[in-house]
Amino acid sequence: MTPSSAPAGFTCSRVETSRLTTNVWTSGPEDGRPVLLVHGNLTTGGFWAYVAAALPDDVRVLAPDLRGFGLTDPEPVDATRGLADMADDVHALLEALDLAGTGRVTAAGWSMGGGVVQHLLVDHPGDLGAAVLVAPVSPYGFGGTTGVDGRLAFPDGASTGGGAANADFVRRLAAKDTSADDPQSSPRVILRTFFGAEENTGAVDEDFLVDELLTTRTGDDFYPGDAVPSEHWPTVAPGPHGILNTMAPVHFRTAEDLVALSPKPPVTWVHGLEDQVVSDASLFDLATLGAAGAVPGWPGSDVLPSQPMVAQTRAVLARYADRGGVTREVPLEGRGHGIPLAAPDTVADEIVALLPR
Repeated sequence: MTPSSAPAGFTCSRVETSRLTTNVWTSGPEDGRPVLLVHGNLTTGGFWAYVAAALPDDVRVLAPDLRGFGLTDPEPVDATRGLADMADDVHALLEALDLAGTGRVTAAGWSMGGGVVQHLLVDHPGDLGAAVLVAPVSPYGFGGTTGVDGRLAFPDGASTGGGAANADFVRRLAAKDTSADDPQSSPRVILRTFFGAEENTGAVDEDFLVDELLTTRTGDDFYPGDAVPSEHWPTVAPGPHGILNTMAPVHFRTAEDLVALSPKPPVTWVHGLEDQVVSDASLFDLATLGAAGAVPGWPGSDVLPSQPMVAQTRAVLARYADRGGVTREVPLEGRGHGIPLAAPDTVADEIVALLPR
């Protein structure tokens, strides 16, 4: 089942679990130190190939495709639970591999996958011994909140979720369009521009990554998800189904549960200072686009400022540390959102630093 273009040494197979059959990318010895790698939106476990190659030979990498992505069973996504559907799937995978509850697993989660790891920490204590959050979604969700304490701008989360997606991009994603035509909606160009390998491009196989991106399921149950009418700008709010709605701030809010965790596994936070996806002025936040005049009718910064995503994560991890947790922040100069592709050695080093000896 492994694509012929996959990097050498990184293979995948399907594992039956109590919830669904999961496609899992692996490398290293079966009895090696277990490392769980959780991918983000519009990607798959295959995107972790370059981090996997940089890890020590005695590490067993497990990089599942989440539901709605890759070759994992296309079960619908219940967004009302935040990213808990996906976290439960990963927990079921760890159960199937006799790793759940052992505390032996070190996990890294990228972007949306960082939110899945947050849910794993909260919903399945004992599964993870440590976590690396790589450019993670804020503990208050994606978009629609103000201040470092994640206050909702609108009670229904308007401006976030499935209704905020670029319709032309979704159409081309569904059509499995591999071209670079019309860059603003091209899956290839968006991958390259916003979460690609940057100056490390020569070391990755872009065609392989685009093929993996194009496995993303589309529709109301998957990407981007559904939307409901709203009286607030821009007149749509997140619905109960699909990928983007899992991260809407009315559905995904892990901050208080993370701070309350006991015991607290050590957490390392890696983020790029040039990130345009998860930042304090994200180009994927409708508030940022409204302020720039790209979306008409924006109600103004006093009502809906850009979400301070980085500041929110920093504040929550500071509280985590104040309550006895061990945290580490690793800001990367000149790096954007595609850190596992652009700086795989850095990610691998941070994972290794947390591995049990």
